Amino acid sequence: MGLTFGFAPPTIIETGLRLGIFDLLDKGARSIDEIVESSRASARGLRILLNALVGLDLLAKDRMERYSLTPESAHFLVSGKPTFHGAFFMLTSERMLSEWGKLSSIVRSGRPAHRINEEESGTKFFQQFVENIFPIHFPAARCLAQTLQLSNLTAPASVLDLAAGSGVWSVAMAKESPHVTVTAIDWPGIIPITRKVTEREGVAPRYRFVANDLLAADFGSGHSIAILGHILHSEGEERSRHLLQKTFDALAPGGTVAIAEILVDPDRTGPLPALLFAVNMLVNSENGDTFSLDEISTWLDAAHFDQVRTVNAPGLARKIILATKPCR
Repeated sequence: MGLTFGFAPPTIIETGLRLGIFDLLDKGARSIDEIVESSRASARGLRILLNALVGLDLLAKDRMERYSLTPESAHFLVSGKPTFHGAFFMLTSERMLSEWGKLSSIVRSGRPAHRINEEESGTKFFQQFVENIFPIHFPAARCLAQTLQLSNLTAPASVLDLAAGSGVWSVAMAKESPHVTVTAIDWPGIIPITRKVTEREGVAPRYRFVANDLLAADFGSGHSIAILGHILHSEGEERSRHLLQKTFDALAPGGTVAIAEILVDPDRTGPLPALLFAVNMLVNSENGDTFSLDEISTWLDAAHFDQVRTVNAPGLARKIILATKPCR
């Protein structure tokens, strides 16, 4: 019975975000009347919504019936903060519920409701999404840049950022060292967002922007690092294998590929977020899935990478896979 309202928390949080509740309360505790005046929502509706957010530990309520943020909501749900994680919740009603509601027919037919890795439909989705998830991935991106010890660079290092989106993974690397230059590749409709974010972060002069599909784009050669940040799950096995081989060819000997993914256990019995995300790929892609470290390691081996290893990282991926192009 506890699962029956599993859709409720993200829907409630989305509504709070859309009504500006968390932004308002970031300025201090407010009474229901003050929140009604600011949000222009009904008193009854707000009372019920706010109390549910209290139950979710995302708001607090004092004896004077004033509502305030908790440390978690203050950190993650106030727009404009560098730690804002509200982007995924904003997809709940208009995107997730409408498409997941077709799950029975999707499972029967094997055909998705949406094809997230096809340019036309994928561009429309990611144009509204990639910039907003920058704060979600940046801690892991910064961790990766530090793991690769880029601050110790004394010579130029070329980074290849594949399906760059906001550029979050390579931005962290460019900020770690002035010796880093980046080739960022993504669809023509997404590259303007990459450019915008890199300009905002002050690293755009060291970027070369390539507007093309990954399988058609020229990756160049001689790169020190290549990044596949949450890409393989939407590509499926066949395209992922091809992409890894193409990435291998673009790296210099001794170069490193970094892969961020939500990894599933080899027997696909956990962890639960990875199993649920596989269903999301069923709904939103033709061949996408979540994959295990063993599976991706096999693909890397077939592409002639070696030294496959993982590093721990904060955020969705938990672990980032690294592999090396041999020097021989």
